[in-house]
Amino acid sequence: MSLLLLGLLIFLGVHSLAMLPELQGRLVTGLGPNLYKGAYSALSLLGLILLVDGFGAYRAEGMIEIWSPPAALRHLNSLFMLVSFISLAAAYAPFGFIKMRLKHPMLVGVKAWAFGHFLANGDLGGMILFGAMLAWAVVDRISFKWRPAKTVEWPAPRVLGDVMAVVIGIIAFIAMVLAHPILIGVNAIG
Repeated sequence: MSLLLLGLLIFLGVHSLAMLPELQGRLVTGLGPNLYKGAYSALSLLGLILLVDGFGAYRAEGMIEIWSPPAALRHLNSLFMLVSFISLAAAYAPFGFIKMRLKHPMLVGVKAWAFGHFLANGDLGGMILFGAMLAWAVVDRISFKWRPAKTVEWPAPRVLGDVMAVVIGIIAFIAMVLAHPILIGVNAIG
């Protein structure tokens, strides 16, 4: 469990720098933009590796069950995951109505993933992992209200961006359903 917690601390700590623009600015100025990006990426990857390895080790040692979620919540998680994949795809697709409406589709995708998995997993490690990611995403989204506003000229939304987001999101969702037993060791639809 300690690797999972360390990984979460590093991964979420690095990703929380955007919520502290003055500190982030001093780091970029002090290190230079390229070294900052390199350190940010390396620490993010280290945190991700530690939390994935830590969660795997926790599961291998025997999970600590807090409650047994009903099957309906596991099925509801599938709906959240579909929303998550479409939102994540919208973040990188050309500007469309989905991206315009969600404003921060990456955070919506993370929140949907974390919330769905939080509901579907009743063990302590899962609740910590998914609860921490959900809390971070909620706080990060709220932090946009106090961060300095960035002026961005968005193009007019196009349906093509939405079509791409939905198609890519559905394909990624299906791929994850098929790969989930191999990658995670849990049947996502059973």
